[in-house]
Amino acid sequence: TQMKTFHNPVLLSEVLAVLEPKAGESYLDLTAGYAGHAEKILAITRNYKDSSLVDRDENSIKFLKAKFNDKTPEIIHDDFYNAAFSLITCGRTFDMILADFGVSSPQLDNPERGFSFMENGPLDMRMDPSQSLTAKDLVNHASLSSLTDILQKYGELTPGLSRKVALNIIQSRPINDTLALSNAILKVMPRRGRIHPEARVFQALRIAVNDELSIIEKTLPLLPDLLNPGGRVAIITFHSLEDRLVKNYFKEETSFGEESKLKIITKSPITAGSLELGINSRARSAKLRAAVRV
Repeated sequence: TQMKTFHNPVLLSEVLAVLEPKAGESYLDLTAGYAGHAEKILAITRNYKDSSLVDRDENSIKFLKAKFNDKTPEIIHDDFYNAAFSLITCGRTFDMILADFGVSSPQLDNPERGFSFMENGPLDMRMDPSQSLTAKDLVNHASLSSLTDILQKYGELTPGLSRKVALNIIQSRPINDTLALSNAILKVMPRRGRIHPEARVFQALRIAVNDELSIIEKTLPLLPDLLNPGGRVAIITFHSLEDRLVKNYFKEETSFGEESKLKIITKSPITAGSLELGINSRARSAKLRAAVRV
């Protein structure tokens, strides 16, 4: 059932362990989604009025408003960079911040959103359905060099393979749905065993459509200004490109000696245990890193 996927927050016990929520503390969830993490954390803090839940997807926002209608945390419909920026402008600070950079299960599981190659759907992939650029625009109108670039940079395909796939996508135009795109990819990258080669291409297009990496890159330096002294920040990433940004940012921010604003809590990234992997295969690539505001 659709509802079940809402309550599968990734690395939940690990997030609770690094954030250590306590009664009365304030909480900022930059990617609240369907409240998987937020619900558990707010149940411990009981401090709804000083907490803020952010999401760029109007479906999540509707869900959050209905879920917390009597508890009234602040609910913000925006991407996490704009939200973080305006919270800083208002002088808001928090005891805990969570950012989970994955696409939520309901987005992936709904073929209408076009994120998945498992079921046919329109080539959409927008996390915020009100933005104009879609995957269909990119797939049908991007030049060979920019498609190649997207696949190489965000899908981490080799230069040669990126070009080959891009060329085949261009030769298969017009491409109107996810199935047609999958077929165009599989001509060049056949499936072997359980590996779905189209996953990387879909990932690359999704990152490009939603400008995901540059939003993360702009948001990370804002985090210390949103934390109270002793405040904790936890970040979950789902592929090496995101994880590298977080790792490098933490490394840099903690390298200033006395001037450092953060201290890293997680020596190496925390990954899901076998129990969770048995229930939720999407946790496979999840990595959690955390730091505390000095």
